[in-house]
Amino acid sequence: MTDQSTKPSVPAQNPPGQGAPAGVHKSGGGLLRADWLKGDNAESLRRNLGLVGVLVVLVIIGIITRPELYSDPTWVKNNIFTILQQASAIGVVTVGMTFVIIGGGIDLSVGAIIALAGVWSTTLATQSYGAAGMIFTALVVGVAVGLVNGVLISYGRLVPFIATLAILVSARGLAAQISGKQTQVSTNQTINSIATTKILGIPLLVIILGVVVAAGWVLLNRTTFGRRTVAVGGNTEAARLAGINVRWHTVLLYALSGLCCGIAAIMLTSQATSAQAAMANLYELDAIAAAIIGGTLLSGGRGTIIGALFGVLVFSTITNLFAINNLSTEVQNMVKGGIIVVAVLIQQFRFRSVTQLLGRKPL
Repeated sequence: MTDQSTKPSVPAQNPPGQGAPAGVHKSGGGLLRADWLKGDNAESLRRNLGLVGVLVVLVIIGIITRPELYSDPTWVKNNIFTILQQASAIGVVTVGMTFVIIGGGIDLSVGAIIALAGVWSTTLATQSYGAAGMIFTALVVGVAVGLVNGVLISYGRLVPFIATLAILVSARGLAAQISGKQTQVSTNQTINSIATTKILGIPLLVIILGVVVAAGWVLLNRTTFGRRTVAVGGNTEAARLAGINVRWHTVLLYALSGLCCGIAAIMLTSQATSAQAAMANLYELDAIAAAIIGGTLLSGGRGTIIGALFGVLVFSTITNLFAINNLSTEVQNMVKGGIIVVAVLIQQFRFRSVTQLLGRKPL
């Protein structure tokens, strides 16, 4: 237990995830810019720069191991777009996952929701309504399953891990039942062309990822919904006493995650021109890992969308690095697992340092 009598005097500052330190002056351009580089903003900037450094190291490893490929500018350009396209669907899912984790939850069902939304949107009955019908169905299925998750957790009082694990199993089973355990082929050319369409030379999948990331950033940093998400994840009881409807907000967070899964289902269906019950397998682990690598605190109350995006890019670059060197997916998974363990250990160390600095008892 911390001895309060010997605790060093600490300048007034907010706990993690609560924005700028207390006492920040909001007027004066120079002072405002100086204050912006303190507290959580400085921490986020340092973490993102660290992730950029990791990306640079990965590129250097690629240049050393396959110099003949990186000497071709055309291949480099195409490979960058390949990495971004590979990151697009999982990046969209990670945005939703980041909101859920910041809000103090976890969603293990995202891969299964994608499979269910993809299979349902590619049934012959749904395809008869055209591309709009397929997109609408995927989004509705994603949001509906997300709402079920939220209701089970908020009003059913189930632990998020158990509730979303149950939905994972159920959604995979329902997807297999609907598809008859067969691959559902998409015959809609509009849907299938999403993966190959480029606008001003930029793949449409990358543009969709950019739009979702931008929308997620605005929602988290510039809206009441975002501030409530941080508050609910940081201290649920305090958020409740502050007048936030914690249960309903939690439901909305899982619905948002489900919406992202619906978008990802269309993107993956377009890439494969089909959907099946096994699609997006282990996406939940990749999305959680990317969010953690990006600085999202597993206990909630802290995280950034930009950091999560960098986390996705790190994993996509690692996958690409293994592919161009013809290394097995088993080794790739081991490396990913090691990165996740290191990231969580660093996260726990930093969290304990903050709580000790603030004179709190670590969780």
